[in-house]
This record gives sequence, structure tokens and C-alpha cells, in this order.
Amino acid sequence: MKIYIGSDHAGYELKEKLRAYMQTLNIEVIDKGAFNLDNEDDYPDFIVPVAEAVIKDSGSFGIVIGGSGEGEQISANKIDGIRAIEFYGGNLEIVKLGREHNDANILSLGARFITEDEAKNAILLFMNTPFTNDERHVRRINKINEEEK
Repeated sequence: MKIYIGSDHAGYELKEKLRAYMQTLNIEVIDKGAFNLDNEDDYPDFIVPVAEAVIKDSGSFGIVIGGSGEGEQISANKIDGIRAIEFYGGNLEIVKLGREHNDANILSLGARFITEDEAKNAILLFMNTPFTNDERHVRRINKINEEEK
């Protein structure tokens, strides 16, 4: 499995920890930045490259991280074919449903709202939950894809 990961300054510390964690699980992690802590950086500079890489690499996933995860999710979803969902704590069922019902391919995390362990649990659930391929979900995703055109 291949994961593309990116964050701005607000998610930088968590990104570094999650990247190292996923590598211990023998997951191929491709880091799209930020590569150093710069409080003046802008999240689209790192999130868009993650989204573009996920689209070009069928079967891969993306993890994007920011302070709230909101802007990161919005930025990723501007790329055709991306279905980014957000997790910033609470019930993990939302992550599971995002994969099962929406075939989400990017998980956005709000670093200021979750612990490292919550982020790890969300990532594991995200990666290990398959899309159901139920006709109704496929139909809905196809309608979204048509809107992108």
C-alpha cells in the first residue's frame, strides 16, 4: 500500500510522527511536504501535490494534515477524482463510512483537535476499510464525477 502525505506548518509535527509510524508498518509513504517548520507556509502548496499524486497512482491513498483539516480537505477536493473526508476527533465511524459509502481516497486530519493515537487509529481504519461497491454508492459517486466535468 502506498500513502502520500502532506501538511502545512500546523500539521508538520503530527505528519512527521505519522510518517514514521506508517513506515514501521511497512507502508510506503511518499512525503509531499512541508519538509521543515515554516509558520508562513500555505497548505495548498503541499495538499494539492498529494491529491494530484493520489489521482495519478491508482489504489493509493492520501493523508493531509493541518490545524483544523478544513482547508486541507477543501483544497484536496478541488482536484478531479479526489474524495477527501475529514477527521478531527470523536466517533471514528465517520472515517469508516467515508470509505464504505464514498470510496474516499484522502483523509484530512485536524492536528489541533486530535491526539497522535487518534490520528493513528483513524489512518488504520481508513486504509483497512474497503469501499462496499454497493450500486447506490457507485451511482452517487458517478454523479459527483459528472459534476466535476
